[in-house]
Amino acid sequence: MLAGLELPDSGEIILNGRVVFSAARGIMVGPGARDIGLVFQSYALWPHMTIFENVAFGLKVQRRPRVAIQEAVKSALAYLQLDGLEDRYPGELSGGQQQRVALARMLVAEPRIFLMDEPLSNLDAKLRLDMRGELKRIHRDAGATTVYVTHDQNEALTMATQVAVMRAGRIEQLGPPREIYHRPANLYVADFVGSPPINRTSGRLVADGANVAVETEAGRFPAAAPRELAGREVVAAVRPEDLELVEPDGGYPVSVYAAFPAGGETIIQVTLGDLRWHVKTTKEVEWEPGTARGLSVPPHALLLYDRA
Repeated sequence: MLAGLELPDSGEIILNGRVVFSAARGIMVGPGARDIGLVFQSYALWPHMTIFENVAFGLKVQRRPRVAIQEAVKSALAYLQLDGLEDRYPGELSGGQQQRVALARMLVAEPRIFLMDEPLSNLDAKLRLDMRGELKRIHRDAGATTVYVTHDQNEALTMATQVAVMRAGRIEQLGPPREIYHRPANLYVADFVGSPPINRTSGRLVADGANVAVETEAGRFPAAAPRELAGREVVAAVRPEDLELVEPDGGYPVSVYAAFPAGGETIIQVTLGDLRWHVKTTKEVEWEPGTARGLSVPPHALLLYDRA
């Protein structure tokens, strides 16, 4: 819809202060007149054209002078480290190189808005990490607003300045990555964002003098909440990295269910009553299943949601 390839049912689309679609006013600006660059998930390179011809295609459609096209294409290919590949065909390049060609084709036309539809999903893990750096550099250098679709949470959290978490066509939360992660607006966002998933349990807020806690079947967890909320049925959630496993007598009694060492971090599944929670730590541990430990749950890390 932003690119003009799909027709919205209603509403308006405004780009840089310009109305490019309005159902009420009958406005529909075509894709070629929106000053938008689009990178597809499948690269969408023409297999019968050389790399030079692929990158130059949009400029030729715009009827740019031949010398200007050559200079622009040469500059774009050099910027994306594709020098010397001008005469090759897409089928002769690796997936990472093809993705760079697709980016060069978009950049060379100097659009004011970049649209990227899962551009890294076809690349292996190492190449994906390298290309994230390239995309952040392109965004900074070009200064163009970039709308980026991804199902990879790490990609969203590490690359974006604003993240929109969507469900069934509706935005559940829009905000900076840190806010999305640490202050999810609702349980859907809390569950959706983060790996391993957020730990959760249901209970009732109770007041004990000046202090407030969540009373659950697994135990009573102190919470940073106002006393006025006492009596409310809530769902308490806490991120795995905010938990800590201590000596058995130093916290809530838990039993190690399984441990998953992954180099720089270890994920430990523990049983807390009938619950199975995840704990993420940067320490290297080799606890066997059944090992008794204590679980420390900081009150400030506990997120509270109205159960209803």
